[in-house]
Amino acid sequence: MKLEDFSYFLPDDLIAQHPRPQRDASRMMMLHRRDNTIKDLQFSSLPDCLQKGDVLVINDSRVIPARIYGKKSTGAILEILLLTCKEKKDGSELWEVLARPGKRINENDVIDLGHSCEARVTARMSDKKWLMAFKAQDGFENYLQRFGRAPLPPYIKRKKSTAPDNGSDRERYQTIYAKTAGSIAAPTAGLHFSAEVLAALKSKGVGIAAITLHVGIGTFWPIETEIIENHVMQTEYFEITPDAAEIINNARRVIAAGTTSTRTLESVADKNGYITPQSGETRLFIYPGYSFKKVNGLLTNFHLPRSSLFLLVCAFAGPDFVKTAYARAVENRYLFYSYGDCMLIL
Repeated sequence: MKLEDFSYFLPDDLIAQHPRPQRDASRMMMLHRRDNTIKDLQFSSLPDCLQKGDVLVINDSRVIPARIYGKKSTGAILEILLLTCKEKKDGSELWEVLARPGKRINENDVIDLGHSCEARVTARMSDKKWLMAFKAQDGFENYLQRFGRAPLPPYIKRKKSTAPDNGSDRERYQTIYAKTAGSIAAPTAGLHFSAEVLAALKSKGVGIAAITLHVGIGTFWPIETEIIENHVMQTEYFEITPDAAEIINNARRVIAAGTTSTRTLESVADKNGYITPQSGETRLFIYPGYSFKKVNGLLTNFHLPRSSLFLLVCAFAGPDFVKTAYARAVENRYLFYSYGDCMLIL
């Protein structure tokens, strides 16, 4: 399959730059695969769309404040996105990072991050990736919690500055049930949930199972091959507890909240759809032609064209149906991407 076949038109003003004032006030497009029908709803009506005995599978990974800004000795501002911690030693932490603008970086450069923290460039891993050693007077983890920013994707525009932000993105670019720190991007389907919606689901008899997939660079890394089948996903860590596996295996239907929950379930399900508790890494790439073993329903945001996330949705609901739904979303001015609206596919 050709990647160019999975594009669509999207006006820039439909890319959400901020979350809606109320989490569960998002719009929700409901797609029925059985008869290819579409309804326009509000997310707060999700409990009315599910049935007793269904199980909603959520990703409880917590986003770390992985974006930081520093200054080189020249005064140029450098944007750093933390990817993976490689080593902690003698008060220093070695991280694999993305840095922009990358052309201005050289090995052994020292970057002033402010507040008694600095980074030293130790090695170049690729055109886009670097190894940097971070050291802060009060510990780098404490520095991140105080001065790190939410790792918003580049299509959400914020002013670059070494000063700390006001904290609104730190709170809203995080699900209310986030628990285990480790993600560098939010599992965005979960951003719509409020305590009221979760309570209504439980009251209706819908089970909720929390699993973990730490969203890494694999989820949002662009597909750079013209032929879809040639793309290779980066690995991401997941964990499914015995309690979660039992709830999921006894479900009437399994409704995955997000592509990350979907990929985790499909990575571990056997040919009969049975889930065993485990932890490990997955690089499962789901695209049209994939046969789903466990997931019966999918709650998901509207994704970038030509992305692995968009391909997963096309695999679940069919490319033609998804393209029709996206065209309708554009026409009816749904908001797209991380802070945007969502769809429920049953």
